[in-house]
Amino acid sequence: MTTDRARDLGLDFPGRPGPYNAITDVPGVLVGVTTRTEGEGPLRTGHGPVRTGVTAILPRGRETEPRPVWAGMYALNGNGEMTGSHWVRDGGYLVGPICITNTHAVGAVHHGATRWMLRQYQAAFESRHLWAMPVVAETYDGVLNDINGLHVTADDALAALDAADGGAVPEGNTGGGTGMICYEFKGGTGSASRLVEVDGTRYAMGALVQANHGTRAWFTALGVPVGRYLTEDTLFPGSEQGSIIVVLGTDAPLLPHQLDRLARRAAIGIGRGGTPGGNNSGDIFLAFSVANPRPPMQLGEARLTLEFLNDEMLDAVYLAAVEAVEEAVLNAMVAARDMTTLRPAGRVCRALDHDRLVEVMRRHGRCR
Repeated sequence: MTTDRARDLGLDFPGRPGPYNAITDVPGVLVGVTTRTEGEGPLRTGHGPVRTGVTAILPRGRETEPRPVWAGMYALNGNGEMTGSHWVRDGGYLVGPICITNTHAVGAVHHGATRWMLRQYQAAFESRHLWAMPVVAETYDGVLNDINGLHVTADDALAALDAADGGAVPEGNTGGGTGMICYEFKGGTGSASRLVEVDGTRYAMGALVQANHGTRAWFTALGVPVGRYLTEDTLFPGSEQGSIIVVLGTDAPLLPHQLDRLARRAAIGIGRGGTPGGNNSGDIFLAFSVANPRPPMQLGEARLTLEFLNDEMLDAVYLAAVEAVEEAVLNAMVAARDMTTLRPAGRVCRALDHDRLVEVMRRHGRCR
């Protein structure tokens, strides 16, 4: 099969996706990637091979005013980094881009994202005493990439931000997900969306994941224990060696405390894939809403009026998030391609075999 998305394989996903089945179905949200794949042969620290990159999300697209988006976050297991998360918890919002990269590149990407903000919001930064706090998250790609060579630069982050666009999101071995592993198959970047209706109004719920988590024995798809059947070419005896970042975006009007609760539902979404959230895993989730656009808080009025959904109406919104996260992880795995390992050297991290996946899913009645 040549398809690159899990739904196109006939997997019986619930829910209704948006036009692109991606986080870019949320109005105004753009995604860009910089993918670094350079060199072959054995690992030489500082020389490669390089298999890494940056994924950039612009919640408010290319607006030139630094308007906040309301946000919440949750760490299921905190063995990882997401810059700006303390302010998301305290302030309930973020301003500017969200970037995802590898563990040792957070500083370089933060520098690049800050440069982008200073350029994009130049008038506001020159006329007011503002500060930049982009969100940068990471997962570890040292099995497949020369992570200690520090190949990701601030310019790579700028390139991903400048390339950000709507439409289909590049998945699999792309951006920050280039060198990632998921359930001991090749993992990476994945996205999905759901459309949900509340009191007659339709909203989009989008998820983007950098999937680098799980062991083969845990792997489950739509309730089917796929990892019991696809047992070849495993990589990690014992505990897992990865993490997952989930970013949820929506145009549903939600307050920060509701977005905290929404972010927690990402844990259920990844749990449907089988992971219990291992000790070595950084399972960190961010949720934002593009509703209620406002000027920067420093320029805002003393009293704010915000629209938000009644908590009693959020069950469908939570379900949409869970379903989108589950599908986004599978999209990352289906789109991925084989990659040779560097640590240990000489093995192959296999991509998920589409035909064998369909065979197992069909046997369990979860494939159309």
